[in-house]
Amino acid sequence: MEPARVLAGVQALPPIRGRPACEPCAVRFQIEDYKVRTTRLHWDDLDIAGFAERPLDPATLRVLGYMHDIEHHTVCYLRDLLVSPAHADPDIMAFLGFWVFEEFWHGEAIGAVLDAHGIESGAPRIAKLRQRLGWRERVRPVVAALGSAVVGARLLAVHMTWGAINEWTTQAGYLRLAQRSGHPVLAELTRRIAKQEGRHIDFYASQAEQRLAGDRAAQRLVRRALRHVWRPVGSGVMPARETRFVIDHLFGGDDGLVIARRIDRRIDALPGLSGLGLIEGATTGRPIESVTGPPALAA
Repeated sequence: MEPARVLAGVQALPPIRGRPACEPCAVRFQIEDYKVRTTRLHWDDLDIAGFAERPLDPATLRVLGYMHDIEHHTVCYLRDLLVSPAHADPDIMAFLGFWVFEEFWHGEAIGAVLDAHGIESGAPRIAKLRQRLGWRERVRPVVAALGSAVVGARLLAVHMTWGAINEWTTQAGYLRLAQRSGHPVLAELTRRIAKQEGRHIDFYASQAEQRLAGDRAAQRLVRRALRHVWRPVGSGVMPARETRFVIDHLFGGDDGLVIARRIDRRIDALPGLSGLGLIEGATTGRPIESVTGPPALAA
């Protein structure tokens, strides 16, 4: 994919299935359709070996390492969701099974790029990440279960909204990385990943709107959680300096601010959530703390 086409994709960055960002969410995710369409990501036809002659720059590789680790951490987020009210909803559980499958292959694809540059990926790298997280990772399922017991079914509105926001930023991040790197092979790979992330967006955004619409208590709960607890994808899993680097690289400058504001308008369109300015706030220097927020909210 040519860099110019990637840039056009970033600038267009369509909201949910072409819906203008300022309009109410109208998408209705069809789980039966998703079951048929879901598949592992394929990249065997891409010239991964060509990175030897035309390698990526260090900043792009640093961001890819972050993305690799978070994609492979998705299964841990799924673990935490299983102790929430989500386990009683067959549509959510069907989606999550395919979601974690697709995210795994996103991590594997990025791992192939890291391997081509002599950078560790896959199981050895992920094992070190899990070991570094230590006791915090071990207690997360307990915290998730206690939170679900206290808050109840409305916690799902938080999960689904949080997931939509993270998927919006993840998709934008992949497209932005392709544009910044100017590498045609990486551009095509990230385009394929972003396409699958679009289906994840459809699910989370549809669920978020349904659970927020007409429920003022849910709106207040979600708004409070986003305002006080939300942090960008990977916060609390990756070191704060790495999260800040990724944000600055992908969403820094005027072009990045345009994308951040576009995502904020998507959040504004969800019932009861206007005016939060989450993404612009993250891109303009709000401290990145070790807060992961509700579990099960990876890219």
